[in-house]
Amino acid sequence: MEKFVNKIICGDNLELIKEISDEFINLVVTSPPYYKQRDYGSGIGNEETIEEYIEKLRQLFHECVRVIKRDGNIVFNIGDKYENGNLLLAPYRFAIEILKKEPVKLVNDITWIKLNPTPRQFKRRLVSSTEPFLHFVKSDDYYYNIDSFMNHLDRLKKHNSRNSNRNKIGKRYFDLINESSLSEKEKSMARKELLKVIQEVKTGKLDSFRMKIRGIHSKPFGGQEGGRKIQLEKKGFTVIRIHGNALKRDVIECPVETIKGCKHPAIYPEYIIQQLIRLLTQEGDIVLDPFMGSGTTAVACKNLGRNYIGFEINPNYCKYAEKRVSNIKFQSTLELF
Repeated sequence: MEKFVNKIICGDNLELIKEISDEFINLVVTSPPYYKQRDYGSGIGNEETIEEYIEKLRQLFHECVRVIKRDGNIVFNIGDKYENGNLLLAPYRFAIEILKKEPVKLVNDITWIKLNPTPRQFKRRLVSSTEPFLHFVKSDDYYYNIDSFMNHLDRLKKHNSRNSNRNKIGKRYFDLINESSLSEKEKSMARKELLKVIQEVKTGKLDSFRMKIRGIHSKPFGGQEGGRKIQLEKKGFTVIRIHGNALKRDVIECPVETIKGCKHPAIYPEYIIQQLIRLLTQEGDIVLDPFMGSGTTAVACKNLGRNYIGFEINPNYCKYAEKRVSNIKFQSTLELF
């Protein structure tokens, strides 16, 4: 199995996963293509019915159960879909089908609250702003290190505190503001907002934050990010606040991510994957993502000292993910300061 470790393999995940030995993987974490939601070029997602879609996912899930260790974990992020005005409840239909046919338990339904949901305002329903991360295990002995996770948050706060004494929090963003093409008025507003959010980190109100600056950071895809897209265009900048202690409440508050130069239509945030990896694995463990996409899981593993295996059917995404993982200049969302 060494031929797969720390590599992104281009091909059909259902065929590739059959080459992995039983109980070889510590964690499977992935986000399959959503049902009839986006065009990923090929693979799962364009089935005629929701039943066909769920059955294909179940076939892959069956192999995931086989390859994870007895104390391993499986996390699937599945988005929902409206069809003829009816919400299909795709994630929960998937979960029920899995629990009926596979020897696993569903121990957590972790809710991702998007701080920047797609800004489509419907006349007859509210904007969808959450997605589930379904956490399955195949034994009661699954690895789960809440102490390690919470210690990480404590270290992060101490790190922020130390940096605040040295006036280093946000320095990178002050430099980017100075280098940007914003007007002097926009730069002044950006510095003022940056000072405000830095103070929120210093006082422990926030875990961390991100700032996007017009002309430097990428614009959101399509209609994503709503008010943040408008802020970026009109004000010249936008600030994304990241709150801590989210996993204590089975809730993760985090913005939808976009990466400049990446053409993948649906990137899940590295912040979420980092938290799951810290909680469910140890350093040196092996993490499998059978829908690697833009490479986020591999990047998170590399940053956190875990090994990864990635499968991706789209050759363009494979090339991008490989380049992204090998890019030594890449900076994780938890290392902004």
